[in-house]
Amino acid sequence: MGTGKKILVIDDHPQVVELIRMRLESAGYEVEAAYDGHEGLKKAQSLRPDLIILDIMLPKMNGFKVCRLLKFDRRYRDIPIVMLTSRAKVSDKEIGEKTGADEYLFKPYNPQKLLELVRKYTEKAEKA
Repeated sequence: MGTGKKILVIDDHPQVVELIRMRLESAGYEVEAAYDGHEGLKKAQSLRPDLIILDIMLPKMNGFKVCRLLKFDRRYRDIPIVMLTSRAKVSDKEIGEKTGADEYLFKPYNPQKLLELVRKYTEKAEKA
């Protein structure tokens, strides 16, 4: 009953990744994880997921840079990116938008809202 959609979660906190993984897998999504920006970028390029959930504060390469590298590459720019961060500053949201992030969620986030965003973007891709 899976959706067959692949979601890549890039966050350096394993417990955050696991919570997101459980919620998305129970909704039928396939979930891959990366725990730093560099690994996240490589996995995004090799897996070409249907959506990426991306933390900003990451070791090796921050989420803004990962987002920018993906969004400025025509092979990957259509992958929706949801930025997930505990940095609830307006300036961060603006930087996120400038780097091409599709959505911006603050931690602690509402899991239902995250699931709605994932559905919105993965279903939109189906219709396209």
